[in-house]
Amino acid sequence: MEASPLICKSGARWHAGRMCPAGPARTPNSASSTASGTASGSVSTAGPISAAMIARSRTLAEPRWSPSGRLVGWLDGFDGRIDVMIAPTDGIRPPWVVTADTPVTPVGGYGGGGWAWVSDEEIVVATADGRLVRLRADGGGVLAVLSRDGNASAPAVAPDGSAVAFTLERDDTSDIAVVPLDATQWPVRLSHADFAWDAAWSPDSTTLAWHEWDLPDMPWSGSRVAMATLGPALVAGPTRVVAGGDGVAVGQPRWSPDGSRVAFVSDRGGTPNVVVARADGTRAVALRAEPHEHAPPAWGPGLRTFAWSPDSASIAFTRNEHGFGRLVRAARRGRSTTNLAKAFHHGLDWSANGIVAVRSGAVSPPQVVVTDAASRTRRVLARGAVAGFEARALVEPTPVRWRSGTATVHGLLYRPAAASGKRGSLPPMLVTVHGGPTDQSQADWNPRIAFWVSRGWTVLSVNYRGSTGYGRAYREALDGYWGTRDVADVAAGIRHAAREHWCDPRRVAITGGSAGGFTVLLVCALHANLVAAGVSLFGVTDLLGLAATTHRFESRYLDRLVGALPRHADRYRDRSPITHAASITVPMLVLQGRDDKVVPIAQADAMVAAMRAAGAEVDYHVYEGEGHGFRRLASIVDEYARTEAFLTHHVLKAF
Repeated sequence: MEASPLICKSGARWHAGRMCPAGPARTPNSASSTASGTASGSVSTAGPISAAMIARSRTLAEPRWSPSGRLVGWLDGFDGRIDVMIAPTDGIRPPWVVTADTPVTPVGGYGGGGWAWVSDEEIVVATADGRLVRLRADGGGVLAVLSRDGNASAPAVAPDGSAVAFTLERDDTSDIAVVPLDATQWPVRLSHADFAWDAAWSPDSTTLAWHEWDLPDMPWSGSRVAMATLGPALVAGPTRVVAGGDGVAVGQPRWSPDGSRVAFVSDRGGTPNVVVARADGTRAVALRAEPHEHAPPAWGPGLRTFAWSPDSASIAFTRNEHGFGRLVRAARRGRSTTNLAKAFHHGLDWSANGIVAVRSGAVSPPQVVVTDAASRTRRVLARGAVAGFEARALVEPTPVRWRSGTATVHGLLYRPAAASGKRGSLPPMLVTVHGGPTDQSQADWNPRIAFWVSRGWTVLSVNYRGSTGYGRAYREALDGYWGTRDVADVAAGIRHAAREHWCDPRRVAITGGSAGGFTVLLVCALHANLVAAGVSLFGVTDLLGLAATTHRFESRYLDRLVGALPRHADRYRDRSPITHAASITVPMLVLQGRDDKVVPIAQADAMVAAMRAAGAEVDYHVYEGEGHGFRRLASIVDEYARTEAFLTHHVLKAF
C-alpha cells in the first residue's frame, strides 16, 4: 500500500541523540493560529509555499549516461505524464523531449524502469500503454515495437546491442523476457518465479542476472538473485540461484564493467548492504558491513542505489543514515571510503564524466546532478521544482525517539523557523504517517511537509515499528501486528510531543495515505482524545476486502502483516477501521482516486457511509481519473486547498 510520490526523495546527515530534539525542549517555537499565517523573525517574507508551486514542479528520475558519455538522459514528469529528456553532456544544447508521441510508464510508487540507451542514436522505452519500443534519440520517432503483450518495464540492453531484456507483466505473471533489438522474433521468457524484474547483462552479453521472488514473500522479506546463460536464438540455459532465499532479501544485481565481479544488495547480515561476489555469484562479501541501509524496499523495478566505477575499482552508493542520506564511494579492495555528498542520490549511473543522479534534501529541491568522484564537485543539469522554494522557510528535521511500551520508536520533527502571534503560544502539529507500511519518512524533499511548516505548523513524521531504515529487526517488528503496534507508536509519539511542548496538544491533526491512512483511521477511532481532526488519503479500511481485491503484487502481503487466512480472519475484522467506524468522533477528510486498483474506491465509500451513519462529520471527495496517488496538476492543487480549509476550520479556528 505504497502511495505514489510526487517528487523524488533525498536527505542529509543523521547523528545519534536523545529522545527529544537538540536545543531547549521547553522553549519551543510558536506558530500562527491561522492556516495562512507566516512566522516572523528569521522567516522569509516571501510567504508560505503554495499548492501551485508544488503541483507545477516536475518529477525527475532515472538519469543515464549514453554509451559514449556524450549525452545524458533522464525522465521528466509533469501533470501525470512522463517523458524522456536528453541533453549533451557539454551543455551546448538545451534538453529535448524524445517521447512526444510515446509517453513513458509511470515512475514512483509501483512504477519504475522506464527506459535505457541502445546507442547514442537510439533508446528503448517502456511506454505508458505497456509496449516496449525502440526510438530515435533525436526525437525522430519509433523504429520498432519489441513487445506489445502485457506491460513492459525495466529494459536492459545487451552491451553488444543484440537484444534487450525486460520485465513483462501480465495479469497472472511477471517474467524476465528477452527480445532481439531488430524485432525478428517474439520475446522469450526466461524466469519462472511469481515475480521477476531488474535484469542485468554481463559485459560479454552472454549471461543475465535478475531479481525474483515467490508469493507469499515480498521482495524485501525473501527474494533471490538468479542467473542464466543465453545461447543462439536467445535460448537460455538452466537458471541458477546465486544469492538470497528464505528469510534473506536481495536485489539490484549488476556486473562490474570488467566482468570480474557482480554486486547486489543483501540483508543477510541484518541490514541491506551492497555485497560483491565473483562473476558467478560465489564468494559474496559485504562491500561495507554497516548498520546503515544501502537500499530501500523494492516497491517497483528500476532501483539504482549503487553504481560501479568505470574502472571497476570502487562502488558509489547511497547510505541511509536512519532517515538522512549520504553519497559514499568505497574501494572494492581495502577499506578506503570517501564521503562524496550529503543528501539522497537516486538512480546512480557512473561514467568517465562522473556520477549522475537525482539529488535532493529536506531543504534542497530535486536536481539532476553530476558529481566528480575525485574532486567531489557538483554541477547541475536540470531542476525539478519551480523557483521560489529556497526563499521560503524550509527547515531540516531533527531525528527524535520516544518509548512505546518497551520499544523505542523513531521519527522526524520539523519545527517552524520562528514564531508570530501571541508570545509563548505553542504551534499546532500535523502528524504524518507514511504508507507501505514497509516504508520510511526521510529527511527528503517533501513539499507536503514544507507546505505546512511554512504555515507555522510543527510536523511530526512517525517511523513506527515496521518502518525501514533501521534494520531488518525493526521492520519485522510489525509482522503480525499491523493495526496494533503502528497505532500504539503513533499515539505514543503524540503524547511525547505534548510532554516535550513541541505543540499545542489541543491542536493536533493526523494525516496519511494508503497504509498510512489505515493507521490514521485507527488512531482517530481508538485515540480520539489525542487528535482534533484526521485526513485519510486512499486509506485501507477493510482488511478482508483488501485481501480479496488488491493487485497481484500485494495479494499475499497481509499474510505477513496480519496473518494467513482463513486462520486469522478475526484479526482482519478486529483491526479493520470500518469495524471501529462508530468510534470516530473527530472530523474526518477522506480523499480517494476513482481508478485506484490498490485500495479500491469501495473501501472509502463503505468507510465514509459507516462514519456518517454513526454521526461523524466527514468531508469526502473523489478524484476522477486518479489512482493510488494523485498525479494531475488540478487534483494536487485541489487536495491542498481542500485540506487547508478543512484543518483551518476544525483545528485552528476551533480553539
